[in-house]
Amino acid sequence: MTTAPQVGSLDAASFDTNAIAIIRGFAMDAPFYAKSGHQGTAMTLAPLAHVLYSRVMNHNPADSLWLNRDRFILSNGHASILQYANLFLNGYGLEIGDIKDFRQLGSLTPGHPEVGHTTGVEVTTGPLGQGFANAVGMAIAESHLRSQLGSELIDHHTYVLVGDGCLMEGISHEAGSLAGHLKLDHLVAIFDANKITIDGALDLTSSDNVAERFRSYQWNVIECTDISQDCDALEKVLMQARGHAGQPTLIILPTHIGFPSPDFTDKHAAHGNPFMEEHIVRTKEIIGMPNEPFWAPFEIVQQHREHALNRNKDAYAQWQSVSGKKTAELAAYSSREIVQKMSSVLPVFGPNETPATRVAIQKVLEEAAKVLPQLLSGAADLTGNTGAKLAGEVAFSGSNPSGKQLYYGIREHAMGSIANGMALHGMVLPVVGTFFVFADYMRPSLRLAALSKAKVVFIFSHDSVGVGEDGPTHQPVEQLASLRIIPGLQVIRPCDGNETAAAWMQALAFDGPTALILSRQNLPIISDGSAVKTGAAIIRSVEAPDLVLMGTGSEVSVCLEAAEILASRGVSANVVSAPCFSLFDQQPADFKARVLPHDIPIIGVEAGVSFGWEKYVDDMVSIESFGTSAPGAQALEHFGISASNVADRAIQLHS
Repeated sequence: MTTAPQVGSLDAASFDTNAIAIIRGFAMDAPFYAKSGHQGTAMTLAPLAHVLYSRVMNHNPADSLWLNRDRFILSNGHASILQYANLFLNGYGLEIGDIKDFRQLGSLTPGHPEVGHTTGVEVTTGPLGQGFANAVGMAIAESHLRSQLGSELIDHHTYVLVGDGCLMEGISHEAGSLAGHLKLDHLVAIFDANKITIDGALDLTSSDNVAERFRSYQWNVIECTDISQDCDALEKVLMQARGHAGQPTLIILPTHIGFPSPDFTDKHAAHGNPFMEEHIVRTKEIIGMPNEPFWAPFEIVQQHREHALNRNKDAYAQWQSVSGKKTAELAAYSSREIVQKMSSVLPVFGPNETPATRVAIQKVLEEAAKVLPQLLSGAADLTGNTGAKLAGEVAFSGSNPSGKQLYYGIREHAMGSIANGMALHGMVLPVVGTFFVFADYMRPSLRLAALSKAKVVFIFSHDSVGVGEDGPTHQPVEQLASLRIIPGLQVIRPCDGNETAAAWMQALAFDGPTALILSRQNLPIISDGSAVKTGAAIIRSVEAPDLVLMGTGSEVSVCLEAAEILASRGVSANVVSAPCFSLFDQQPADFKARVLPHDIPIIGVEAGVSFGWEKYVDDMVSIESFGTSAPGAQALEHFGISASNVADRAIQLHS
């Protein structure tokens, strides 16, 4: 039950009430001074978060990256002050000045939690439902690593806090369904059932039976009574969920948003709008805490930080002892030398081969799996089609979590976010695949992968109108340009098998996510792959070129054919393969000038929209409309992606 804090008291009875009072005070004060909102959820969930950090979760503020720590994810990230308050109390490096700087420029307490920015934050959350799917990914990573390395080394839980908004977003269906199917019993989701959204009461928009919905996903569902303010009852239900085997658990916790405010409890205004000063004063009177901003007495804070350091000290020491005996196993999963490991087994494609780049990536992945134990590969019901299939590897399942082949089903949106969670868990390298046009389903997770620097390799195959008969709904034209504009997403479109192998190596070396854009159709081997490292390079060079033909992917071979036609007409042309614009942009100016000289015409060729090419070329052979249903070769010819048309356009540009 909620009682007044015993100011200045350090006895056990007031331990909880002091912490909850500080959290609630921060939840009101920080948004008030930031002139923002979202205090209501943090206020009512103060006891729950406090119990998680102080009684339930295994964590160690002295080693925030402890491999076997329990993970906490705030999927409803707008309540970020709740997490910051607990990180402050538990000694994760936040001090009172950081809380006062909530949502201010350059602070450690941004508006939504950001991984890599604030110590103790596991994933970047905010877009609703993403954190829930990230948690599923973390649970998959934990389950797999436990099966590989043993429960003495890996045996922890993932706790994710979700709200009505998270469960309304469609991604929650995809992720929840897969989690239940995979029997991820180290995953515990707590549903803050406050029946409030920004627009008003939940019944404006929803009448779902959440309990039955998750039971249909094969989850264990615990429906609580009104215990949200009872620390002992919260601990009991959380430990019950922790001990459940064979299913993930959803705890449905009825709460009262804004509690204990006399003005805004159970009102939607507590969601997005900051309290006014008089509302804060009245609420603090009810709590029984001093009417001073950011109340956090030094002695009380120190008591909580010492408790956090000592509570799991023995478990941490025992884990350190075990891990010290398994350094070789751990090194295999966390080695910084994965590029060197791969270089000795990387396939090389000969001039007589013509693999589609989606076929080439499968050969690369099969070799990679032999030397990279952290590799987990899968696709959204397109495993063989996209090249994400690992020959000889068994499926990851609830009964066999050691499997390296993940089958995501037709769940692209969740697949991307699950992969982000796996990557951010650590010691797992997720590879996920689908048709390129369906990158649109994954846009939020691609953006968050880049924002989070999550090391995920996204395979997007069937990359142009060369898809053929499926027609414009399945023929990507704008997707390539749309991915290139995402900061921090490395986008590589290789021209053949050797560039595909080099692209994989570049993905391993890159600090963040990579999208590999791959062909459906067979392509000749025309390169040694070296253009990938610099983003673009000359692959056909003449002594005094009249112009440059610049292409990506399957269009590079078109450029080579066009160059031969031009040569027969007395026009000499260099050909440039440009698999990765962002890498090319990083090269020295003199190198870029050699590849793309300023004094001769440059024509670009790509089977997609021309957006983004204008800084490189003088003219463009592109596709500025949706595709058409026809065999792939005919579709490409129809849109002018042919050697003869490129040669004609080049002649016009040259003259």
